[in-house]
This record gives sequence, C-alpha cells and structure tokens, in this order.
Amino acid sequence: MIDSVCIFGDSVAKGVVLKSTEEKYVLLKDSFVNRIQESSGITVKNYSRFGSTVTRGMKELLKHRCELSQYDHVLLEFGGNDCDLNWPQVAANPESDFQAKTPMGIFVQKYTQMVQEIRAAGSCPVILSLPPIEPNRYFSWISRGLNADNILKWLGDTGHIYRWHEMYNFAVCRLANDTHTPFVDITTPFLEMRHYEKLICMDGIHPSEAGHKLIAEALDSAISHYRKAYAS
Repeated sequence: MIDSVCIFGDSVAKGVVLKSTEEKYVLLKDSFVNRIQESSGITVKNYSRFGSTVTRGMKELLKHRCELSQYDHVLLEFGGNDCDLNWPQVAANPESDFQAKTPMGIFVQKYTQMVQEIRAAGSCPVILSLPPIEPNRYFSWISRGLNADNILKWLGDTGHIYRWHEMYNFAVCRLANDTHTPFVDITTPFLEMRHYEKLICMDGIHPSEAGHKLIAEALDSAISHYRKAYAS
C-alpha cells in the first residue's frame, strides 16, 4: 500500500501559479499535491522549492536523507528550471553561445544521483515528466524589459523554446527507463488537449489551476493502478 510520500521538485510541484491580474506568483490552494492528498488519502510532505534545479534539489534531499525511509515513495519533478537560460545575457549578446542553468550532462548525472540516494536511504523513487510550456507566452514573459529581437535572433524562432524544454523532458523519460525507476507521464494529458495553452498560466510555463487538476488526475490514475497491482 501507499500511505505516505514526499516530493522534491520546483515551483510546479510547490504549487506556484501566476496571478495574471497582478503579475504575481502565489501558492495555489488546490495544487496537484493537495488534490491527491484529498482524493487518495495519502499523506504528502512537499519539499519542493521555487526555482529549484537538480543541484538545489540534491542539497534539499540530502538534508532530509534520514527521513526518506519513512515514506513509501519519493516523487521527483525537475527540469523546468534546469533547462532555463540567462535571458539578459542572451539579449545582450545574441551572437554568443549559451548553456542552460544545468547543462544536459550534469542534469542527467545529478538526477541519476538523486535516484540512487533515495534507494540507498531505503525508499522508492518515482519520476514525473514535465508539463509542456506554451512558447509564445513564455517568450513574451522572459523578454520583458529586454531586447526581444536579440533573444529571437538567438533562438531562431519561438518554437525553439518548446523544443529545448522538451529535450530535457525526453532526458527525464530516458533517465527513468535507464534507472528502472517508476515513471508518471504528466505531459501527455496536456498534449491530448486541443488547446493545452488554456491549462498554462500567462507566463507560459506554470500550469494553471486547471492544469494542476489535470496533473492530479494523472497521478490519481497511477496510484489507482499501483494499488490494484499491489492487491493482486
């Protein structure tokens, strides 16, 4: 059975949404974490942090390593901040080469280490995929107050933002497969929607309240499947 889990992740897992009327980030009461607690009866401890990368996530995980064996599963949700770039630098020097906050090789290495640490601590890791971004909104958001033409020059097209983000998402999927780690796909439910942008905040990257509801439904389905398999 699953009685308790904890989760390490970034602002998506933390339940942060953009309040568009004020352009202010707030914590959502009905976040997917809170929703699955209510629907499944599972106790969830949320160690997620706004802006967290796998490097920061590893530090947080090690800080709580002695507690991990208390949980049946440890959920991981990383990648959205890892693949981000320093947009002011891009805007100032569009002819230069830039790397993500966490270059791909380091991202895979650190994420793999997190999985290994969880198992060594006596718990079972579970990896979540990433919700998709809406590239046009995200481009408008990151280019505020910057030279948007220079950023677009570096990108080539706004769709490059989506592809870059999805490249990290594919890395997460491969990592789960390579490390034989249970995996929950929260990407596909968004992409199945004809207008998935309706589930994304105006910043183009954080799921809205409706998006969190969709993630909760995907997790509830995974939990139900696990419970049935366990019972049989």
